[in-house]
Amino acid sequence: MLNKIHLVGRAGRDPEIRFFETGKSVCNFTLAVNRRTSNRDEPPDWFDLELWGKTAEIAANYVKKGHQVGIIGSLRFDRWKDKNTGEDRTKPVILVDQLELLTSKKDSEAMTGDDF
Repeated sequence: MLNKIHLVGRAGRDPEIRFFETGKSVCNFTLAVNRRTSNRDEPPDWFDLELWGKTAEIAANYVKKGHQVGIIGSLRFDRWKDKNTGEDRTKPVILVDQLELLTSKKDSEAMTGDDF
């Protein structure tokens, strides 16, 4: 069985990192990915990303909103019961194994929050 996802897109927000007492770290942010169509008006697809360990720390230190990144990971579904309705809920999350920084330092310095 194969569960592998390759995406290239732009960070939708600055990554948020959390550190645990065990020494592990987790980082989360969203990724906007444009579809391969000629229609520029089509909105991007949004993905929730979860990164762990050294990859999480790299993302937290070097990725900012609007930066272009490439990721390789796997699809996972978070499941929980809604506290208000009691209904079962699910949310797809990409568990990132590899992160590639695609925004150059020059592009990063020229980019502002309004460019995204």
